[in-house]
Amino acid sequence: MSIDKTRRVLLLGGAAAGLGTLAVAFGRAKERVIKVTAKKFDFTPNIIKLQKGVPAVLEFTSLDLTMGFNAPDFGVRTDIVPGAVSRVRVVPDKAGEFTFYCDIFCGSGHENMSGTIVVT
Repeated sequence: MSIDKTRRVLLLGGAAAGLGTLAVAFGRAKERVIKVTAKKFDFTPNIIKLQKGVPAVLEFTSLDLTMGFNAPDFGVRTDIVPGAVSRVRVVPDKAGEFTFYCDIFCGSGHENMSGTIVVT
């Protein structure tokens, strides 16, 4: 049996001991990856649905200009540079609706470049 770095299996008991076998998995839950595209003056998707306590990775690409992503309620931000992929990991610790926005001026219309993270 091979054991990877994120999952451990513990086997207790066995047929010889007259016990059933119990398998328990330990480790991190697989993170959900959500791809987000930024372009003048839009995030797609602009509504991101997450679950409280469940880790997610937001994966950003830009189609035209350098943008920013800022979700202050979760303490995450990143630059989004054309031709590169930017990633942020978030584990929502509260339920509700939270605004995220572009925090690098990208031209007229920048002030409306925002979205919502919905945590259930």
